[in-house]
Amino acid sequence: MADADAAENTEQREYRMEELAKLAGITVRTLRFYRERKLIPPPRRAGRIAWYDDHHLARLRTISALLERGHTLNGIAELAEAFDNGRDVADLLGLGAPTEETPVRLTPEELADRFGPDATPENLAASMDLGYLGTDGEQIVHISRSLLDASAALVQEGIPLSAVLAAGRQVRDHADALAEIFTTVILTHAPQADPARLRPLAQRVVEAELSLALDRQLNRRSTS
Repeated sequence: MADADAAENTEQREYRMEELAKLAGITVRTLRFYRERKLIPPPRRAGRIAWYDDHHLARLRTISALLERGHTLNGIAELAEAFDNGRDVADLLGLGAPTEETPVRLTPEELADRFGPDATPENLAASMDLGYLGTDGEQIVHISRSLLDASAALVQEGIPLSAVLAAGRQVRDHADALAEIFTTVILTHAPQADPARLRPLAQRVVEAELSLALDRQLNRRSTS
């Protein structure tokens, strides 16, 4: 019981303003400024005492990390607003975790490291609307490591993240149509088969057709 109580106390730890500022490595004046700018959520009030918790501490450390990376307070405030209003990770994953894709947990500063100036509130909101991103406490969850890595690589090649997300939205529509085609074929002609066993075959057909289509498009553009 003692260990359980200790764990519970750790999870529920709270701080007065002076203690929180010291732990975050900032002054009380700076903490008040961040609170006035709504960069951190309001504290819990108990009479005249304001109590802060580990979520406030994590947010303050994130703000410091983003400032060190060259982000402005205005940009951080917009990111914080988008982050606080984002969809929850439970909504992101829906009925369950992806069967093959691996979700990735990121801090806001890790996301900023991957996408730099393109990590704007508009792009963050678009990613959440598309179903790529969700929030879990002070962390961001991306639904697919493959999509995250590919998106970051495209941005590093000079393609704006907004364009990558717009393309992703179009691809989503076509991918849904392809999935419907193969699901119908399988359920119609092999209803007793294990869908998990046939799924890789459908993916191989799509990958091969996409590769051939890219060849056709690139050759067409290069000769036009």
